Amino acid sequence: MKKKIAILGSTGSIGTQTLDVIASHPEHFEVETLTANNNVELLARQAIRFQPNAVVIGNEALYGTLKEMLAPHPVKVYAGRDAIAQVAALPSADMVVTAMVGFSGLAPTVKAIEAGRHIALANKETLVVAGELITQMAMRHQVALLPVDSEHSAIFQCLQGEQYHPIEKLILTASGGPFRTKTAGELAHVTREEALQHPSWNMGAKITVDSATLMNKGLEVIEARWLFDVPAERIEVLVHPQSVIHSMVQFMDGSVKAQLGVPDMKAPIQYALSYPRRLHSDFPRLDFSKYASLTFEKPDMQRFPAPVLAFQALKDGGNRPCVMNAANEAAVEAFLHGQIGFTDIPRLIEQAMQQIAYIAGPTLDQLQETHRETVSRVKFKIQDSKFQSFQ
Repeated sequence: MKKKIAILGSTGSIGTQTLDVIASHPEHFEVETLTANNNVELLARQAIRFQPNAVVIGNEALYGTLKEMLAPHPVKVYAGRDAIAQVAALPSADMVVTAMVGFSGLAPTVKAIEAGRHIALANKETLVVAGELITQMAMRHQVALLPVDSEHSAIFQCLQGEQYHPIEKLILTASGGPFRTKTAGELAHVTREEALQHPSWNMGAKITVDSATLMNKGLEVIEARWLFDVPAERIEVLVHPQSVIHSMVQFMDGSVKAQLGVPDMKAPIQYALSYPRRLHSDFPRLDFSKYASLTFEKPDMQRFPAPVLAFQALKDGGNRPCVMNAANEAAVEAFLHGQIGFTDIPRLIEQAMQQIAYIAGPTLDQLQETHRETVSRVKFKIQDSKFQSFQ
């Protein structure tokens, strides 16, 4: 039987590549639901091509436009954030791909898990913000959390067949981003356009900036802690500019397993959709003759302090990772709109982590309020006349 897939965030980088994978294997997959926030034109084109049961546009003002564009087609049309959460729980889908970016992916993921839908997790913020709650919920509802991020997919693949062998260390690799060799002084003056020129991966704007600050790696550390039940002190970050080794696992006997491949997100997406099977693909193959060497280095946490903040948030627990994530989302948005400089991003995150009240064992409602308060505080800080940007 074909596996029916719901894609939350179908017009983003992960969403569009997921549809490419589905299109390559029509005998195995079909699209059940598509959602987007604002890109109504692309969502309509996707719906016309894949003929899902339903589509949702998050921006309610675009409902009429989408409804009109899909009028000749037997596709149900809905609008609003609540509708996105509701379709994530529909029993007609076998798997939900959570490809929404940021905190907005949390509520639909919760609804999907509560409904017993298996999750292909591309929205790392879900586990960053509410890792303990989400993993407990997944266990309670017997739902699989299958990682889509290349690093976590690599670890997941390395762990197949190793369930009785204790993990000594997880090694998350990072490309180092476009500014790996820049000095601290140069970082203060990098532009939005430079930050969006990733040397290895083709990703959305927010994730690309996170990669440039190395915050992406900090978020992945927290995600790995919850996905694989490994404490932070046994998770290491290693810069690997060639982006060939996607991550590694070191076992208690000293053996290390690594997963290698070209930097292409379609491979981990396909593995999550087809697990436990591996399907044929036409993805580019890794040609070792093109790599004279594979190099590694420790990240410079002074020039790139974002991972330090992530490790601290994970250590503190409670709502602190939520504060860190919300402050990062607000700061990155401000950077992309030219309101702050590149090095202001970690500075604003650190200030928010110091100022927002700590809550131990927060509920989902308290996390929602923490996110709202943090974003509001960061935006207010940026607009304050006393705020001096490092631009």
